Amino acid sequence: MPTTVRRTYLEVTRAPEPGPAPAPGPGIRLEPVAHCPWHFYRYLYVEVGRPWHWIDRLPWSEAQFREWLAGPSTIWLLTVDGAPGGFFELRRHDDSSVEIAYFGLMPEQVGRGLGNFLMSRAIEEAWALRPARVWLHTCTLDHPAALPNYLKQGFRSVREEEYQVTLP
Repeated sequence: MPTTVRRTYLEVTRAPEPGPAPAPGPGIRLEPVAHCPWHFYRYLYVEVGRPWHWIDRLPWSEAQFREWLAGPSTIWLLTVDGAPGGFFELRRHDDSSVEIAYFGLMPEQVGRGLGNFLMSRAIEEAWALRPARVWLHTCTLDHPAALPNYLKQGFRSVREEEYQVTLP
């Protein structure tokens, strides 16, 4: 049975004022993944996105993943005591914007306070690319705290749309 989903597009047009960054805690690391292997990216997408019904890329072939990763994206990996804890993907666009294309935590890391840290760093790294604006989108399938967190981080809603999806 189809489900109606509301997608909200959000943007920030000015870099935030520097302030105290959330402390990640011991055992937490965040670093870019140079030349991210396609299968590792797929693993992150599948495992982080499973609770939130990320299904768009599930049918992608190895070639499609490789082509995507050869484009203007940077993948940042959050590790917790050496294990993958989450990631974000920054994607540059021709209109001088940077999209936080994907962002999320592994299910076992949700609720530990790492979301604020990861989003703060995603915004910081996006602005380091010197865009005209930073944007992202979320939807009603996402974690209930996602939209309030993005608004708290300074994003403003610029557009909404509804679509139908059949969930597995």
